[in-house]
Amino acid sequence: MNRGKLHHVEVRVADLDTAVRAWGWLLGELGYAPYQTWSDGRSWRLGALYVVVERAPLGGSHDRRQPGLSHLAFHAGGPADVGRLWEAAPAHGWQRLYEDRHPLAGGPGHHAAFLEDDERMKVELVAEEPGAGAT
Repeated sequence: MNRGKLHHVEVRVADLDTAVRAWGWLLGELGYAPYQTWSDGRSWRLGALYVVVERAPLGGSHDRRQPGLSHLAFHAGGPADVGRLWEAAPAHGWQRLYEDRHPLAGGPGHHAAFLEDDERMKVELVAEEPGAGAT
């Protein structure tokens, strides 16, 4: 049953080329495959869910601290997977957030990496708890 599951997520960006570099790497690392390409956007798919990165038709900027979307959180595998992504992210257009509290910036027992792209869109890469099975 698909009712209630996300169908797709669309991220609007000012600089498509920069965003495709960052998001394409991250989504590829998380198992998404390229899905669609058009002049103002790209998408990647994992199962039934796809993520769109599209050039915004209007100017402006995103601020995750204002009302609106704060961040996207992805299951990212085990702690070693999260650590590998954390280490590699800056070379692919992502800045590390909360370095002083990594990997427990989300609270005690919540192993995750927090990253932000050049347009200040934040992602959280969440590690599976030891012994947890995939759902």
